[in-house]
Amino acid sequence: VQLQASGGGLVQPGGSLKLSCVVSGVSLDDYAIGWFRQAPGKEREGVSCVGSEGTPYYGDTVKGRFTISRDNNRNTVHLQMNRLKPEDTAVYYCNARYLFYSYWGQGTQVTVSS
Repeated sequence: VQLQASGGGLVQPGGSLKLSCVVSGVSLDDYAIGWFRQAPGKEREGVSCVGSEGTPYYGDTVKGRFTISRDNNRNTVHLQMNRLKPEDTAVYYCNARYLFYSYWGQGTQVTVSS
C-alpha cells in the first residue's frame, strides 16, 4: 500500500492550496482518510479526516477554511486549504486507516509566508 501526497508549496497568507493523496494497493472504499500535519518542534496533529461513508471532520484550527473530499473512483482524497495562515506552515501527511491497518504517505511541505 502506498500513499502519495502532493500539492504543497509556498503561498502567501490568505492564499490557497489544494493537497492530494493518491492511494494505491488497496481500494479506498473501506478506508477512512486523514490529513495530519507536523510543524518544526511540534507534535503531529490531526487536521481533517473523512470516513469511509464520506462524513468529514475538521480540527478546530482549520474549521471553516479547509475542505476535505474523497474520490473513491480515483482512489484520491483532496484537502482544499483556503485563507491560509502562517501557523498552517507544516509538513502535511495523509493516512489511510481500516480496522487494524494504518498507512502513511511521505508528506508534502506547506509554507505560508509573505
